[in-house]
Amino acid sequence: MSAKEWAGRLPPVKSKADLVYESLRAAIASGELRPGERVNMDELARTLGVSKIPIREATKRLESEGLLVSRVHSGVTVAEVDKSEIRGVFLAREAIEGLVGRLAAQNADAGLITALEDIQRAMRAALAARGDQALSQLNTEFHRRLAAASGYRVLAELTEQLLLTIQRYRIIAPKDRMDWRSVVEEHDIVIEALRGGDPDAVAEAMRAHTASQSRLEETPAD
Repeated sequence: MSAKEWAGRLPPVKSKADLVYESLRAAIASGELRPGERVNMDELARTLGVSKIPIREATKRLESEGLLVSRVHSGVTVAEVDKSEIRGVFLAREAIEGLVGRLAAQNADAGLITALEDIQRAMRAALAARGDQALSQLNTEFHRRLAAASGYRVLAELTEQLLLTIQRYRIIAPKDRMDWRSVVEEHDIVIEALRGGDPDAVAEAMRAHTASQSRLEETPAD
């Protein structure tokens, strides 16, 4: 076995900067750190038990992703969400999800369909329990699985970025209701198309699903 093959079998080791990055990103995605909120670097270092070096590395990475903003006199703050751009975000998602669906259909196996069905069962349980936070996380995981199945890292990264933008938008512009039942039903259509092995049908189901959610954002809350 070559050194490269041997190294490829080793589990990835996360640095302190990676762990700080993941913690901050999760806090931003969940709304624990809200848009416009200042990030106290000293307090963060104490809370996470790390020095300021991994904190700086993680914040630079999040700045490059547009999630944090660093200014000379105001320090590091969570980036605001541009409400005027949300329609463009959904248009981009519609195009990308259609492509992701087509490619995932070409690569789909029993493992992928089983994983998606497991997510659907968990979503139905959360729907019955009115667990909106769990539903949001499970919905994200559903789309992550499909994006990973596309076989292209760039599509997985774009999917992640767009989903996060929508999550952050919903923090500042919450709706009194989210039609999660329709989301689950639309997921079922995607899975059925995957079972049929029809890339065109999967692509259309994914585009229709995203378009449906876009219309929901444009509908005033009750």
